[in-house]
Amino acid sequence: MAYSTTSVRAADSLRSISGEILGVVERLTHESGEDLGRAADRIRTAARVFVLGAGRSGLAVQMTAMRLMHLGLDVHVVGDATTPAVTGRDVLLVASGSGTTAGIVRAASTAAGVGAGVVAITTDRTSPLAELADVIIVIPAATKQDHAGMLSAQYSGGLFEQSLVLVGDALFDALWKTSGATAEELWPRHANLE
Repeated sequence: MAYSTTSVRAADSLRSISGEILGVVERLTHESGEDLGRAADRIRTAARVFVLGAGRSGLAVQMTAMRLMHLGLDVHVVGDATTPAVTGRDVLLVASGSGTTAGIVRAASTAAGVGAGVVAITTDRTSPLAELADVIIVIPAATKQDHAGMLSAQYSGGLFEQSLVLVGDALFDALWKTSGATAEELWPRHANLE
């Protein structure tokens, strides 16, 4: 079977993207393993977990919110109509590649101001968002404005967003394994109004 030029390019892109993701995973494992553990502990001990991100990062972090809810945690996506006020017993899990997105930095400032924990996932440890966080997970990926292709050949923050999904799943998986709950115990929390 002959493949079209587009098919070959898509297969090459898949190999390239997966290689970039593996590179980020290796660096995260070696450089941020303790930060990942601290983030999981902070989420585990919070009364409630609030999550926030913008654009594609927001979609990725909402996937984490869903998994944490499956685990039985009290989770809220910031901006939903039913999201309550954050308190000092809560944690805000927030993601921004640049760490400068105004609305996200404002929310982190509000959370920190009431004594809530802030777990920030970003590419920049020195960003305004990181400065507000008590736990920082630095994903070694390009931001959406980095068009030089030095850290990623992908377009506009793609590697950060893909890595964000993996980090969220890793946090969930670690918390799930620590909880001792079975998959059958988590299953009844899946949405049934679809």
